[in-house]
Parts: sequence; structure tokens; C-alpha cells
Amino acid sequence: MIHGRAGRKLKRTASHRKALLNSLSTSLLRHKRIQTTLAKAKETRMVVEKLITRAKNAVAKEVEGGPKNVHARREVARHINDKDVVKMLFTEIAPKVASRPGGYTRVIKLGQRLGDGAHVAMIELVDFALGMDVAAEPVKKKQDRRARVNQKKKAKSEPAADAAGTAAE
Repeated sequence: MIHGRAGRKLKRTASHRKALLNSLSTSLLRHKRIQTTLAKAKETRMVVEKLITRAKNAVAKEVEGGPKNVHARREVARHINDKDVVKMLFTEIAPKVASRPGGYTRVIKLGQRLGDGAHVAMIELVDFALGMDVAAEPVKKKQDRRARVNQKKKAKSEPAADAAGTAAE
């Protein structure tokens, strides 16, 4: 039995895997939602949750009156190579998730990709669920062909009836 080997290899070397997860983490924090394979999404979730927790704890100490936690920013910046995203993490994301005890991300399975059959998933930040706003609007159902044809016939006959009605007046 093998102990202490957590995580997926993702068919990459250690340096390639680290670069991939850092890139996916940066993209997730920047865009709040990304689409990737299921295995990559699950691995990215572990990295991002640790980064958000570190930022959240640093912001909490700053709010209590402590000094600005530069060390936490440097440690997060080791994984995120974009100063704007690091700044966004500490100013927007961390304060918004301050009351949440964990579980900052959500992985939603989307099915299989047509090209290679890979399982695709969407990973998003829970408190920044962009899709929830769009889902609040009513979704129009697709009409069947017969209903569309009937609507077209009614639309064509109504202007002719209106023209005849206005001429009779």
C-alpha cells in the first residue's frame, strides 16, 4: 500500500504540472469561472482554496488592526504571476468570502468533449456565481416546427385583415 501520494499527475512532469495549476489558478481568480477537464478542475480547486484561505486570514489580521501582511502576499504571488490578480484576491475576493469557513469553489460536470471524449467540467468561485444571475431570467422554450408555421400564417393574414378593416371604416 502506498501512503502519502496525494494528487493527480495529469500525465505531466512536476514542473509542467506546477506551471499548469498556477496558470489555471490565475485564470480562475481573474475570470471567476473557467472550463477545463474534470481532473484539472479538481486539482485546481485544491490549489485555489489554499490561496484564498491564506489571503482571507491575512485580510482578517489586517482588519483587526495588525500590520499589512506582506509575507502572505508574497507567498500567494509565488503561485499567481499577475500582480493585478493578487491585488484582486486580497481586495475583492478575500473580504467577500471572509464569513465562509471553506468551500470557495464549485466544480460542475459538463459531460464529455466531442473530440477526445475527455470529461469536461466548469470550476467557479461560489460567491461570484455569474451563471445564477442569468438563470433568473425566464428561458424561452423551443417551439416545434408546426407552431412556428402557424404563427407565420397568422402574421401574414392579420395585416391583410387589418387593411380590409381600415378600408371598410
